[in-house]
Amino acid sequence: MLNDTGEKINEREERLKKLAELKNKGLNPYPAKVNRDYEIAKVISDFEKLLKSAKDVAIVGRLRSIRSHGNLIFANLEDGSANIQIALSKKELGDESYKDFVKLIDHGDFIQVKGNVFNTHKGEQSVMVKSWTLLSKALRPIPDAWFGLKDEEERYRKRYLDLILNPETRDIFYKRAKFWEVTRQFMKKHGFIEVETPTLEITTGGAEANPFKTHHDDYDQDIFLRISVGELWQKRLMAAGYEKTFEIGRVYRNEGSSPEHLQEFTNLEFYLAYADYEVSMKLAQELYREIAIQVFGKTKFITKGFEYDLAAEWPRLDYREEVKKQTGIDVLKDSEADMKKKLAKLKVVYEGDNRERLVDTLWKYCRRNIAGPVFLVDHPKLVSPLAKAKPDNPELTERFQIIIAGSEIGNGFSELNDPVDQRQRFELQQELIDRGDKEAMMPDWEFVEMLEYGMPPTTGFGFGERLFAFLMDKTVRETTLFPFLKPKMDNKD
Repeated sequence: MLNDTGEKINEREERLKKLAELKNKGLNPYPAKVNRDYEIAKVISDFEKLLKSAKDVAIVGRLRSIRSHGNLIFANLEDGSANIQIALSKKELGDESYKDFVKLIDHGDFIQVKGNVFNTHKGEQSVMVKSWTLLSKALRPIPDAWFGLKDEEERYRKRYLDLILNPETRDIFYKRAKFWEVTRQFMKKHGFIEVETPTLEITTGGAEANPFKTHHDDYDQDIFLRISVGELWQKRLMAAGYEKTFEIGRVYRNEGSSPEHLQEFTNLEFYLAYADYEVSMKLAQELYREIAIQVFGKTKFITKGFEYDLAAEWPRLDYREEVKKQTGIDVLKDSEADMKKKLAKLKVVYEGDNRERLVDTLWKYCRRNIAGPVFLVDHPKLVSPLAKAKPDNPELTERFQIIIAGSEIGNGFSELNDPVDQRQRFELQQELIDRGDKEAMMPDWEFVEMLEYGMPPTTGFGFGERLFAFLMDKTVRETTLFPFLKPKMDNKD
């Protein structure tokens, strides 16, 4: 910003001077009380009725632009519902009020105005201001919509400005809210009750991931942030006699970031007693289609260049056969040496060299070529420590994953309720942990004890906010209001 002589002005300093002058004049720049009788969207919808009645309206919002024309000022006022043009004239306001507005009010300030609606000579719906009140003085100017906040990380760090400047960004989070609302209503409509389970755990059951560790001062004990939405807790509820439960909550995994992964995110998990994975497969498909219609108004999407239709048939894909088809490796029979050799040939970088990690890495390599939607089935028992084995082939499990656009967008199975089998699988996971595998599942021996009291046949399913990001064709960072960022070294200014 330049003054009349072309010298650069520190706009924040100028606004601080205006703040001091407001206080000197006895005007409160940050009052608590607000008098509003109309949202701006309501003024627009009732405009003709208000025009005929000549009734005054009291509206509030942020000034998005100010344009001076001699003794008349036009500005745009925006609240959470819409924006409208306001007009301020010296004749209507009086000299002092008009002069204070010109001298002390800036683009970005929050104000309250009272006046009557009118149409300009160009036919634009407007409000002629009879009085105004400052609600909050902005000390920093909002960046220009075209030239400000072009850096991606700066947009995330100052998300509040991103939301002001980009209506399409605001729309993402209205859709996201509806996404979870539709999900919640779907579960309730099907008779599930919503529950809350612990986010602080002694053991992080229910998934294979590296957890965040913290310390419980009162118990003087290290504990972990959960890595699943209460999987082992919801199964306890199945044993307790509840038959349909679900939870939508935050999950934490101390792993790398990518366009599809964050360390903190929202997941849904549901559990249904006296049913197997075929039932949850059907429910999941129905839920995804309802989300598509209710939130997006369509079933056809494009994500990462993949085109797919959620209303089309969802074929089943055999885990073992697909890996063999794409890589030539039989995950049940081939040696670990063969798998390492193949991964090296494919130039796939991976962590861990135990068989479970090698099999999982091979599958993830194959997964990226599948448009979907498909149900991936017949997972090896080795990579499914909580899923029930198939009766006709105990090396495989009654598990399914939903694959869309080369990624896993949902995971479910017939829950393992054999305590002897579960204990053996946990013992294997403990061996992996002892050998340094950070993603192996922590054994929960109290959960095994619960199984010994008996848990009915149960199916479970879960998906995360990645589904929403995929349907928006955005990264999960873009669809998270405030993604975690490294702090700035100097954050004074």
